[in-house]
Amino acid sequence: MRYSIITINYNNKNGLRNTIKSVISQSYTNYEYIIIDGGSTDESTNIIKHYSYKINYWVSEQDKGIYNAMNKGIAQANGEYLIFLNSGDVFFNEQVLKECDTLLDKDIVVGNIIRKDGLKEENYHKQDITMMHLFHGYLPHQATFFRRELFNKHLYDEKYKIASDWKFYIQQLIFNDCSFKTININIAIFDCEGISFTNKEITLRERKEILQNILPKRIYMDYIRYEGKESPLLDLIPILNKTYRLHKFVVFLVKSIIKIYNTINKEKK
Repeated sequence: MRYSIITINYNNKNGLRNTIKSVISQSYTNYEYIIIDGGSTDESTNIIKHYSYKINYWVSEQDKGIYNAMNKGIAQANGEYLIFLNSGDVFFNEQVLKECDTLLDKDIVVGNIIRKDGLKEENYHKQDITMMHLFHGYLPHQATFFRRELFNKHLYDEKYKIASDWKFYIQQLIFNDCSFKTININIAIFDCEGISFTNKEITLRERKEILQNILPKRIYMDYIRYEGKESPLLDLIPILNKTYRLHKFVVFLVKSIIKIYNTINKEKK
């Protein structure tokens, strides 16, 4: 298994150094490492040059934003699976790629993501996924492995600043029905100061625009109607149904026993 690890960076020299160290310290070495720098004016390029002997491809030039940089990285990737570990994000430990090597057999494989403050994100970790899951949540790209072929048809939409990866998930998982699974392995520790974590208003605005553009109008209206209204009772409906059926059975049984009892007493008289 060969991985393509893609890091994008802009003026985050300390985060970049930590990310590079995390990648090159992996015990599993069958990977290529790609760094796309947006023309940083700090010491980022000097750090890249210092580790260039461990980097397969790097460039430092002005770009059009996060997703333009990620698309540049994809264009250089030749591995079977891609993972985006941007500057400031680090692998959970030195064994991550080795532990995942035999588990990557679906188009999209998602592991655990840990926040920099030590909190484990529980936003999504189910064995299947629906549109409603994506509507209310997200998949962390720092802990997600993508089969390279997925990007042959769709790259990230560079129109958006934050939510293009979310749009990509909808295109691939919902409309293209690509295969998916989760693995219970801690993949990465992510930097909580990233743009998607600190700009919730932009994220919500872009998500709404994406839904308007990709969903038929009447479906979109339903999703907006139930925005923020998901109830844990939805997951209990099957249990409640079973309880209701059990209740009906018990009532029927009790009535039957009473009826038999009354019949026997009547015959005795």
